[in-house]
Amino acid sequence: MAPLKKIGEFVVALGEGTPKQGEENALSPVYRNVLAKDGFPKLEGMSTLHEMFESSVRRFGDCDCLGWRPQEGDSFGPYKWWTYREVHGKAKVLASALKDAGIKAGEKVGIYASNSPEWMLCILASNRSSISVVPLYDSLGETAVEYTVNHSSTALVFVQASKLGLMAKAVPTVKGSLRAVVVWGGSDAAAEAAVKKEGVKLYTWDDFLAMGEKKPAEPVPPKADDIATIMYTSGTTGNPKGVVITHATLLACITGLQGYIREVGADIRPGDAMLSYLTLAHIFGRAAEEFFLSVGAAIGYWQGDVRKLTDDITALKPTVFPAVPRVLERIQSGIQGKLKAAAWPVRALIGLAMRWKLSRIRAGRPVQKAAPLLDWMLFNRLRAGFGGRVRFILSGGAPLSTGVAEFLSVALCCPVFQGYGLTETCAASFLALARQSNAGTVGPPTSQVELRFEGSEELGYDPLGTPPKGEICLRGPLMFQGYFQDKKKTEEAFDADGFFHTGDVGELTADGCLRVVDRIKNMFKLAQGEYVAAEHLENKYVGADVVEQMWVYGNSYESFLVAVVVPNKRELTSWAKEQGGLPSDFNQLCATPQAAQYVVEELAKVSKKERLKGFERIPAVVLTPEQFSTDNDLMTPSFKLKRPQLQKHFQKQLDETYAAEKKRLASKSK
Repeated sequence: MAPLKKIGEFVVALGEGTPKQGEENALSPVYRNVLAKDGFPKLEGMSTLHEMFESSVRRFGDCDCLGWRPQEGDSFGPYKWWTYREVHGKAKVLASALKDAGIKAGEKVGIYASNSPEWMLCILASNRSSISVVPLYDSLGETAVEYTVNHSSTALVFVQASKLGLMAKAVPTVKGSLRAVVVWGGSDAAAEAAVKKEGVKLYTWDDFLAMGEKKPAEPVPPKADDIATIMYTSGTTGNPKGVVITHATLLACITGLQGYIREVGADIRPGDAMLSYLTLAHIFGRAAEEFFLSVGAAIGYWQGDVRKLTDDITALKPTVFPAVPRVLERIQSGIQGKLKAAAWPVRALIGLAMRWKLSRIRAGRPVQKAAPLLDWMLFNRLRAGFGGRVRFILSGGAPLSTGVAEFLSVALCCPVFQGYGLTETCAASFLALARQSNAGTVGPPTSQVELRFEGSEELGYDPLGTPPKGEICLRGPLMFQGYFQDKKKTEEAFDADGFFHTGDVGELTADGCLRVVDRIKNMFKLAQGEYVAAEHLENKYVGADVVEQMWVYGNSYESFLVAVVVPNKRELTSWAKEQGGLPSDFNQLCATPQAAQYVVEELAKVSKKERLKGFERIPAVVLTPEQFSTDNDLMTPSFKLKRPQLQKHFQKQLDETYAAEKKRLASKSK
């Protein structure tokens, strides 16, 4: 091993040096968490998810494990719970039923449903049987279910009744590999008949469990390098890629999270609870729940309706809240809406209190100790609307603006941590600590991954510069095993040293924390030769109150940027009311030049505040009332912008906006 060199507080570097000509990255330092300086830590006595859960059942058998809200008429009641021991018993029965249905070790089962206790039972039963789980997710595209089942050779699919109609449409094209369907949560006679018509066996959940009760089977424990799951990623173009994740990989993720929790002093244990609403078809949601199971904490499942998410939060009173930035931005917007509805003296008082508390946090005070009197008098009321028990919020999946993180830290009296990872890196690759020096970063690497930067002279990335900067390349126990049945793409993803190339651009702070700057594919050059990091700018500009969503666009034939903005409806209509003479209808308002100019002026304020460069300013915008979403194919299911689709969708408006702005600039120069 090369000599270690400590970088700041959090990481060590393995090796230093000056690259030789033509070998820009040959001697780039490799960074590790200080906890892994002598090797990657492991969980003692376990090497698979099955062994991990068996250990949890022995230690936490009578603790709450999986919870749900029973429907009572048109509403949902308080949470009911299964203990770890009860969940273990149900998983044994389900595993026995899988064996009786002819599903063998090494085969694959799909799960097509919203998050629910049944989802996790299917995972636990599969782990017990050495069966691989393949999540099915229709938001990957119209033919994603058919493609995923066929590509993975899935033998059985567990499906929620509300998804059975969509599953039935796919059956004619997947019946070559699919042998059985198990449905829970109601019935759909037409869909059931369509499945049976194609010769695929259909079981109800209760009938399937009855099979397992009659024929108990011994477990078929998996090995560490057996496939736990194949997760099909939501790429912006082409067919999804099947990311192969083994038991050892997920266990490494849990190991890294446990080390992180000890580092931040969170001490998650029985009695803690998280709300399960981030789809288990994505690695972020899956990793969070596996970690909770490893420490004996409770998982409460949502109703399945995003409009009722606040109601579920109030009922569960979570202590930990994993989220994606889009959800946190909506929570911030909801709190701001309530505050703005208050009388102006109250608004002024709250604004002053928030600025004071934030100044204390920025000065280095822990969030919970920054302003205890203000928390008691004021902010605990906001915290109560979030259940009243939340100890920290963890954001992942996409960049979270510093403004949103700071606002929620103040308002909800808890730190907001940001993490970084991909499906290929099993989610928890980097996690920030609740320290002011970490603000705007995703923290140091966890104890299960190594970091190296790939340089680029053209883009100005120097792995040996100050700060070190380049494409983020990762290696270690957290890495996936490759793309399922796609040797070519697997080989393209890794370099000769075994580092996975993420496509993201980052830099390392003096403390050893990673700051993600942009994606390589999101970098483009303007006509004057300046490179623009689009995602970096979007993350800055979304801090404007009037911006709900934003996509920055530019190309090498133009010297300035334009953007497509989805305005915040409340903010824009409130402004329009104050102006007078503007349409009250939101759609019509977005079409007015006055509204576009107002948004440009608000963006200019952000540009000045963030000290952005002149070419990073947005002088013209296209306003659209329709939010970017999976429904209109402008976002991936993990809330990333689909840039090619956005360009195709808005190309006409972009061209018109460029033409109008260039005409304005020409007129101004005369």
